[in-house]
Amino acid sequence: MAVKWNGGHSCSVLCLNVSTEGLVASGAERGELALWDGGGSPVAQLRLPQAEDVTSVVFSARRPSTLYAAHGETISVLDVRSLQEPLQRFHVNEEEINCLAVSDTDSSLAAADDSGAIKVVDLESKKVSRSLRHSNICSSVAFRPQRPQSLVSCGLDMQVMLWNLQKARPLWTTNLQECDMEEGSPQSAGQFFNPPLAHSLSVASCGNIFSCGAQDGKVRIFRVTGVRFERELEFQAHNRGVSQVLFLPEAYWLLSGGNDGKVLLWDVSSSMGKQQKSPAKSLHKKKAQAAASSRKDGKLNKVASNEQPGFVPKLTIEHGEKVNWLSCAEIKGSRRVLVADQTSSVSAYLLPEP
Repeated sequence: MAVKWNGGHSCSVLCLNVSTEGLVASGAERGELALWDGGGSPVAQLRLPQAEDVTSVVFSARRPSTLYAAHGETISVLDVRSLQEPLQRFHVNEEEINCLAVSDTDSSLAAADDSGAIKVVDLESKKVSRSLRHSNICSSVAFRPQRPQSLVSCGLDMQVMLWNLQKARPLWTTNLQECDMEEGSPQSAGQFFNPPLAHSLSVASCGNIFSCGAQDGKVRIFRVTGVRFERELEFQAHNRGVSQVLFLPEAYWLLSGGNDGKVLLWDVSSSMGKQQKSPAKSLHKKKAQAAASSRKDGKLNKVASNEQPGFVPKLTIEHGEKVNWLSCAEIKGSRRVLVADQTSSVSAYLLPEP
């Protein structure tokens, strides 16, 4: 069952992030920002200027006391040891920011916005070092671990892109709708009514595997090889749009959150091994929707793995509310998935051990 974290917000929580020291940051509507300890108690609160929705928060990888928060078109730099007036503000985006990402070397900060732009700020010079672009809203951007010059992005133009910061154009681009039609997906005819608008990205700790969640309810997993990437897996994860995907530190354990109010835990490692040997053949065999739980136990359901191995979730959480954001934290020696939704609470669920 969920443990509710209350008292940090009065509005819908939109985003979450966890520092390397275990501090949790959450951003909400109307400029609300909160910090939480591992026990789920709010330890600091702040209302950012102009009361604009806080749409993304991310801790510095190497300086866990530094927090970046996106609100409207602005990025505020905050010191969580004394959560007060921002130390610095970047105003480099022209429209509302949807996602922030920091390279693991702390050298670059990327901000994706509603205009389709990704502004990359050099954190040493405090200036924009590169402007990248989608043709529609850019919903998510992520740096690849151990590769501070490399990042991936996705957007409502149905494009997934691989970038190198030394170049202004993407190294490789995939259009999710065109790919489905080329591969003869059984749902391709319906894509016009429920197109695969891409909402969320997450890169695995290896840096070569990343996942994408889309409006058609599917999760797609890609493998980067050199200056391109190829689709390794695709499966129907949710019966509505996939709003969030998150790789856990383990090899290829993936969380997905959907507009259907479910949070699912997937182990895609064994299937990806098969895909690596024969990607084209395996892809067409793995199209069926994951089986639902045959037996519910409260709000947490472990799902029997008797159909479509590798595409049945290891754990189903019937959260009940549309998922705005997912994060994962180590709390009292156990892992919890943290869920932000339409309410003013953060929900914490216990995750199984790998």
